[in-house]
Amino acid sequence: MGCCGSAEVSDAAQWKPLEDRSCTDLPWFLLFTLFLVGMCGICGFTIATGGAARLVFGYDSYGNTCGQRNEPIEGVRLSGLDHTDRKFVFFLDPCNIDIIQRKIKSMALCVSQCPTEELATYYDLKRFAMINGSELCSYELPGHKYPQLPERFEKCPKLPVPESKALPVFNRCTPVDISCYAKFAEAVVTFVSDNSMLNRLIAGVAASKEIIVGLCLLALVLSMILMVIIRYISAVLVWILTALVVLGSLGGTSVLWWLYIDYRMTMNETMTKDLRETEEPNDGMKTPKDHAQGLLIYAVSATVFTGILLLLMLFMRKRVALTIALFHVAGKVFIHLPLLALQPFCTFLALSLFWVYWIMVLLFLGTTGNPEKNEDTGLVEFRLTGALQYMTWYHAVGLIWISEFILACQQMTVAGAVVTYYFTRDKTKLPVTPILSSVLRLVRYHLGTVAKGSFIITLVKIPRLILMYIHNQLKGKENACARCMLKTCICCLWCLEKCLNYLNQNAYAATAINSTSFCNSARDAFMILVENALRVATINTIGDFVLFLGKILIMTCTAFAGVLALNYQRDYTEWVLPLIIVCLFAFLVAHCFLSIFEIVVDVLFLCFAIDTKYNNGTPGREFYMDKALMVSHR
Repeated sequence: MGCCGSAEVSDAAQWKPLEDRSCTDLPWFLLFTLFLVGMCGICGFTIATGGAARLVFGYDSYGNTCGQRNEPIEGVRLSGLDHTDRKFVFFLDPCNIDIIQRKIKSMALCVSQCPTEELATYYDLKRFAMINGSELCSYELPGHKYPQLPERFEKCPKLPVPESKALPVFNRCTPVDISCYAKFAEAVVTFVSDNSMLNRLIAGVAASKEIIVGLCLLALVLSMILMVIIRYISAVLVWILTALVVLGSLGGTSVLWWLYIDYRMTMNETMTKDLRETEEPNDGMKTPKDHAQGLLIYAVSATVFTGILLLLMLFMRKRVALTIALFHVAGKVFIHLPLLALQPFCTFLALSLFWVYWIMVLLFLGTTGNPEKNEDTGLVEFRLTGALQYMTWYHAVGLIWISEFILACQQMTVAGAVVTYYFTRDKTKLPVTPILSSVLRLVRYHLGTVAKGSFIITLVKIPRLILMYIHNQLKGKENACARCMLKTCICCLWCLEKCLNYLNQNAYAATAINSTSFCNSARDAFMILVENALRVATINTIGDFVLFLGKILIMTCTAFAGVLALNYQRDYTEWVLPLIIVCLFAFLVAHCFLSIFEIVVDVLFLCFAIDTKYNNGTPGREFYMDKALMVSHR
């Protein structure tokens, strides 16, 4: 379990690609397994104590679960009732919604049938109870006496009772006409003040749903195509980017010098006239000389910056060529390992399944605990008390750690496949499915390493999220100094998280190569990266910008296709929401796919750096690298 000073000693110079394989970070695998057992234990606890049943079947305001026999609750009247025949939850005032807490504040009852028509009077309530046997007032009120009882105003539903239908699975009676939720929707959708505008936007989405699905599939196809063809266009993109940066710097510097010279000439012509008209200059105003000095400082600074930039471009031209070669080889990797393109789907599926499970258990926790009577509303609520309330925090940590674990598994899988590709001299002898082989190695040997790396990210992410929550809660209350300190801490933690993510990714690649523990792999990878710092900087700046341009390209192409597809709608306001949805989805899909490409490039570079350090092309120490990389290396 130690880190960077552990008893396990690895010789950083002994890189043995794909030779020996052993289990790494086994204690962390056991710790992560115990944590998973705890997560499952929380789910089992909510089911065993009735929280799951109360969520699915619903419960009334007296603590009775609908659709089953109930045990009496001490101090709560009308508890312990037999609701075997009453399977639906009915709210006396379903439109009484707490905007802040986002929940219905109305009294809830278990009924045998939801109202199938609008009930405008208490006589209608009586008729409905007599015909259907479903009493919609409090249990102690007999249905045949509804119109005469004085308690009907407090213990019967608010009139008129809207027509309702039961929600699938969750058995809650929900009004068919949801207009009473307009206030709630208006509070949630705060950016829309005109209800008619909101209705038109929603109508536009509903009318264009087939087009939206088609455009999302188009973004998916474009992303997969771009990963293959980027090897051919990367050189053009990189040199265009380089030329634009150089020309932009030269142009900006020239404009600043031109402005300075023009200002000095104008100032010299008007200086004599200004001095004659103004005997005593105003000390509180800046003189033309001050403006000229400011322009001179800007021009000199821009000149120095441009000079440094040109020198960097001159000395780093080979490193730019290396970036292009890495993109070219990464394209070859996707041709030889086409299943890499499925990694975003697998990761998204795993994350989606876990998030659905996590939300389900969180909802179970919301209905688990001891029944307590709310003194303000008089309703029974279930709350976790004592040590049990920490289960929610445990569950929250599980969301972050397991999500990071799944993402780390993707990184380790991709790294293992790319390492196999790079260090196999004869590409015809690659495994039939290198991706599957990488997954099997991960499961058999390296789950502990992935668990440890994801836990380190979790340790950084949790404080940042807590500070973000505090910042949101104190918005408008804290002073400027406190706000600045909070934002600074959040920014520093975000930067640290990004750095650790990059180091973790390279540590996983080192583990895939050498089968060493996380800390030893991180140390060895860090030393390699430090030795190639300029190359790393070039690849990360130019490469990341090229990939960003790729994301923008996919988004703009999808948006352009969306404009053409939506052109039949002459009401252009209805385009807004569908196009926003499509553009966001296109950018997200492009980000997911090109992130895999970025991982491939980073792993290839680490392999290339190791290859060039310990091999020189002589007999017995032949390079593993592709020919394109050999050309850039020379």
